[in-house]
Amino acid sequence: MSELPHGVHGRPPTRAERWAAFRESPFLPATVLVLLIAAAAGLFAGSYTYAMANPTPHTIPTAVVGAYDGERGRRFVTGMEKALDTSLRLHPYATRNAAKEAVDEQKVFAVFYVPASGSPVTVDVSGASGATVAQVMAEAAVKVGTATDVPVVVHDLKPLQRGDPRGLAIFYISLAAVIIGFVGAIQLSVHARALDPPERIAVTVVYALLGGFAIAAVVDWLLGSVDLPFVESWLILALTMFTTGMVFTMFNTLMGRWAMLPTWGLMVLLGNPSSGGAVSWPLLPSPLGTIGRWLPPGASVNAQHTAVYFAGHQHAFPFLVLAGWAAVSIAVFWIWRRRHPGGRPAPAHASS
Repeated sequence: MSELPHGVHGRPPTRAERWAAFRESPFLPATVLVLLIAAAAGLFAGSYTYAMANPTPHTIPTAVVGAYDGERGRRFVTGMEKALDTSLRLHPYATRNAAKEAVDEQKVFAVFYVPASGSPVTVDVSGASGATVAQVMAEAAVKVGTATDVPVVVHDLKPLQRGDPRGLAIFYISLAAVIIGFVGAIQLSVHARALDPPERIAVTVVYALLGGFAIAAVVDWLLGSVDLPFVESWLILALTMFTTGMVFTMFNTLMGRWAMLPTWGLMVLLGNPSSGGAVSWPLLPSPLGTIGRWLPPGASVNAQHTAVYFAGHQHAFPFLVLAGWAAVSIAVFWIWRRRHPGGRPAPAHASS
């Protein structure tokens, strides 16, 4: 029988030695991931519940036409604010046509037309501007009309398409573009690690174009859920996928294997709940309604929403947001490209 070990080999390891061994083992990153996944699960549920579980109107831009400042008009508007538990940001217009144009420009969410005579007050909502806002406005208008003895007629100026009665299809296709966009970049970092920077950008462009086409084709041609302006919608989806793919690539350059954390936080925990796709921005908690428009998910929803329901009234802002995020991400990736974990090593020079 061999002798028992003596000296340093026989004593129990010190706390410092155990920590050093743990730090070098695969259990440290596994432990970190366990904690991060648990935290991410709670944050994910919390962010969506906070934004969407109990949508409440805060300030709703509303067009007013006619005798809105008369006794009957003031009574109705005051009753609406009490019923909605919010303030209506009133925008006076000379004619109903001018007010409807403001709806098309997405400056207002509803129109109150108050005739000078005793005719009913007309409340024009816009389901396409926000199904949740249109629903609460229409329900409140009927109740307030009864309570204030003011006859009310409700019209929907821009109803949602038949295949998308809740107005969620645009949110879903934008969500798909956002998530698949950065998941594609993650897969490139794992399975096509050797791509050089120009090749990585080019491949991201290609999968964004193909992925955007696939999303639009399935939703429009195969399922018939939404009648898309196909080319415009396809390119918005492609730009969204490219942008989120490059955002992950930027974080991968700066943070290496932990790049998923800021990408997920920015795009999923913050960006998607605040995008206005599932709950219109007047019903979101006010900080989210502001922040969401400056993030890729919100910009994608806004651009897609206008393309589908407000043809001819597209705005440059959401495209500038997407392009800005893409440009910054590409610039960071390119400037610090040697820090990116991918790429091929430079070939060794042949000896003379």
